Amino acid sequence: MLPIRAATEADLPEIQGIYAHHVLHGTGTFEEVPPSVEEIAARWRAVTGHGWHWLVATDATGVLGYSYYAQLRERSAYRYSCEDAVYVREDVRGQGVGKALVARLIEAAEAQGFRQMLAVIGDSENVGSMGVHASLGFARVGVLRAVGLKFGRWLDTVYMQRALGAGAADVPAGTGGR
Repeated sequence: MLPIRAATEADLPEIQGIYAHHVLHGTGTFEEVPPSVEEIAARWRAVTGHGWHWLVATDATGVLGYSYYAQLRERSAYRYSCEDAVYVREDVRGQGVGKALVARLIEAAEAQGFRQMLAVIGDSENVGSMGVHASLGFARVGVLRAVGLKFGRWLDTVYMQRALGAGAADVPAGTGGR
């Protein structure tokens, strides 16, 4: 069983290194300049400060990958919808790390009462991320064509969505539902 736990401040330099590789060499993120460890720390605090989950998968070599979710948008109507993010160290890609991390995120988000999880995937050629999400019940719900420009080419953004818990089957109590 792959050890997965809550990320700590001590993990942030390794997390920054994993993300920096994806920024510099991949199209799964549209950032073009790797954020500093301090910026990653600010992002981690913003997510965990709301009580949302930021996870790491580890082994004896260190952090293998990380994932987190946050409310989809700040407006209150989005309070039951979240977006996930997952990044895996280059030398362990394709070994189930990303899938294990997203599976744990789904469990955590459901436990917190989220009803929808979205994956916003950079690059419609990112078959690894789309495959991980599809294997966990996400469906492709849309594509924004040529919205990012990175490495001298236009990139799409793919939206995938998965219902959590009761999904849209009912309205949570105390929210004005009838």
